[in-house]
Parts: sequence; structure tokens; C-alpha cells
Amino acid sequence: MSDDVTGVPCPACGTPNPPDRRFCRRCATPLTPTTAPAPLPWWRTVWPLRRRTRAGSGRVVRFLVVLAVVLALCAGGFLLLPAGRHLVEDTRDKLGKAKEVTATRVEASAEVPGHPVGDSTDGLSNRYWGAPAPGASVTYTFAKPFRLVAVIITNGASSSPEDYAKQARALQIDMEVTARDGRKVHKKLTLSDKPGPQTFPTGISDVMTVRLTLDAPAGSAPERHLALAEVEFFQRS
Repeated sequence: MSDDVTGVPCPACGTPNPPDRRFCRRCATPLTPTTAPAPLPWWRTVWPLRRRTRAGSGRVVRFLVVLAVVLALCAGGFLLLPAGRHLVEDTRDKLGKAKEVTATRVEASAEVPGHPVGDSTDGLSNRYWGAPAPGASVTYTFAKPFRLVAVIITNGASSSPEDYAKQARALQIDMEVTARDGRKVHKKLTLSDKPGPQTFPTGISDVMTVRLTLDAPAGSAPERHLALAEVEFFQRS
């Protein structure tokens, strides 16, 4: 074997070898050993991302998995935001059914003789709570927290057109809702000056008490007082 060859030396015995040889001409050691593949990143060690691909095999699956994970993270983050939670609850309100819930205690700041505050929740629209003046309030307390989806108010002395305007009535009611954790929500309810029930969507969670304060009277006169025929509360079933 001639030793006057110049080229890449063998990594094992140091013998020079022509550039086109793949194995050492003296000891047969591979002259171009294969390089070990680089280790996978951590996120590629989880199935199905851990597979090494050949000619694009599995890339669609991995893309869909990554996309699903990203969408799930985005959805989870959105639901943690107040706006996201409110959107979910409002959607459930619209899709669900509502049922009436009755207060366990009703207290008024004032009432005229013969027209107690209990008449506002007796289920009869021809009897009413009589308040002596604007600023009078009534507080409804419930046995356990619930999702308040709507309030229906029948204003005036009666739901019948003949008796509705016999007393004054409030055309604006300030509603203060207190939740189980002490959080308070305020809403202004603007009523039409007409007989019959009027519905106000609310969408408030964990409600424990509701206070209504009468304001903006219509039909006032010295011998008249404010009349509120009926108040109904509805929860999500």
C-alpha cells in the first residue's frame, strides 16, 4: 500500500486518505461519521410534537394541536376577565328560563296608613304600597343569593287604566342591589307613565337584598301619595 497519499487523515490511525474515500484505507474507520441529531426542545417532547418528521409527515397534526392549545389559552384568559364572565352569564340568562323568587323580608322607610309595603309583593295589582313622598324606599331581602335576571314593576295605584292615576306614581326608581360579598350595584329604572307591568333586565349575580327608592313623581297633589302596585323578581332557573 503506497503511503504517498495526501488527504484527510484517519481519525483513528492518522493515515492520509484520498478525498473520495469513505473508509480509512488502513483500518477501515469511517472517515465521515454521522452526526448525532440535536436534542429536541422541551415542547417537542410531548406527544404528538415529539415525533421527528420526514418529508412533512405529521406537520398538520402538530399545527392543529398547537392551534388548539393557543385557542384554549385565549379562551381561558378571556373567561378570567370580568368582561368575559359577564358575557358568559348574559348568554346563559338569554338561553335559560326565568322563575319568580319571593323576598323573605320586606321593609319600607315609610308607608301611609292602609297601604303597607307588603302590598307590593302580594301578587295583587289592585293593592299598593303607599309612600308619603319621594325619597321613600323599600328593601327586599332574600333567603339565599341568586342570579337576578329581571325585575317587573307595576306602577301606580292599580293595573287598571281607571284606577291607575288615582294616586301619584314615581317615574324613576333608584335600585341598589347588594351581593353576598357586600358588592353594591346601582341602576336607575325609568318607568313609563302607564298602567300595567314594566320589565327591566338586570343580570346581577349573588343578590341578597334589593332596595328601591322612589323619585320623579307624576300626578302629585296635596291629598295624594306615591303608589307602587307590585314588584316581582326573577332568577335564572
